[in-house]
Amino acid sequence: MIIRQHYINQIRPFYDSDLIKVITGIRRCGKSVILSQIAEELRSAGKQVLSINFENIEYSTDICDAMSLVSFVKKHLRANEKLYVFLDEVQLVEGWNLACRSLRLENVSIFITGSNSRLLSGEFTKELSGRYVSFCIRPFVYKEIQEYAKELGKTYSVNDYLIYGGFPKVIEFADKPSVFQYLNDLNQTIVVNDILNRYKIRKTELFKRLVNYILISNARIFSANSVQHYLSSEKLACSLNTVMKYLAYLEEAYVIRKVPQYSTRAKRELAFYAKLYDEDVSFNSVRQKNGRYDLTHNFENIVYNELIFMGYEVFVFNKSGQEIDFLAQKDGKEYLVQAAYSIAEEKTYQREFALFNTLDQSRRKIIITNDDFDYSTSTVRHISFSRFLTMDCLDE
Repeated sequence: MIIRQHYINQIRPFYDSDLIKVITGIRRCGKSVILSQIAEELRSAGKQVLSINFENIEYSTDICDAMSLVSFVKKHLRANEKLYVFLDEVQLVEGWNLACRSLRLENVSIFITGSNSRLLSGEFTKELSGRYVSFCIRPFVYKEIQEYAKELGKTYSVNDYLIYGGFPKVIEFADKPSVFQYLNDLNQTIVVNDILNRYKIRKTELFKRLVNYILISNARIFSANSVQHYLSSEKLACSLNTVMKYLAYLEEAYVIRKVPQYSTRAKRELAFYAKLYDEDVSFNSVRQKNGRYDLTHNFENIVYNELIFMGYEVFVFNKSGQEIDFLAQKDGKEYLVQAAYSIAEEKTYQREFALFNTLDQSRRKIIITNDDFDYSTSTVRHISFSRFLTMDCLDE
């Protein structure tokens, strides 16, 4: 597996901190791998490391509660030497949060991760009362995919990325049926089983229909009202409060990302009004029928994912009802970014560029498309999708 330096570089300054290092993120995005890579880096530097995976029966039998975990770790402490403790699937230990809060008072640096139906990844930080620093890991972006594919001696095209997404395991399979079997099983585990079990949802059919509607409609503006109206049209009555709860559950499990609007005009307050993106575009693709994949919306979703990876804070930009897909901010710079699968047709070209015409030049304007021809103008920079996927920032 490749070394994911993008994330390790963020965590490294905290190696010696007494704050609990929490590695969060959606299932199967590579959290445990990053944990093991950090542990190996510290071992190579001559540090004392203790790694425990609680899915291993060797540990889970004897370490089942807070007291037994604290006692086990303390047996490995040495005078005047910091112990680096890595706890994988830590939620399997009863009272794990109490144990971690107690151990951080010793000469111990703690790293934890874990996620299943008993404790979703987004809930970890709630259990540690501010005594933590968290790092969210995501599925591969395209640069990471290419690095891993090269390591495996495989190829993974831009179109593969648009359809199958970036879960690391996907690249290991040899054929399309195997990929989709894996993705369907992953979808069932992450999106349905984990959340249904964790929150003891009784209206299972309502929840599943809402989830399908949201994930197949990525890169679109939603309000709680619009979701409720859709469900009502499907003869599934529910309250706005229920819609809000279910959407919050999906966010908690890192299944969706909510992108708020940045508007130059005050908007009336809505219970939920934002653009939603899938954590991985495969959640859209596994819901498509007859092999007709939604490349247009997956394209915009991937542009969002890549911008987040580059470190941009992202909003939907709205001025007087005219919407630009992204306002991307970083290091005091702002970029208006429009994502369009293709602008080769004159009508599409005119529509997409017209969105920029009413805006001043205080922000840099960028349009990203899958076209190879350079459509740049004096005020708008065109970046091809294949080029964008290799960039580390929008200034390149």
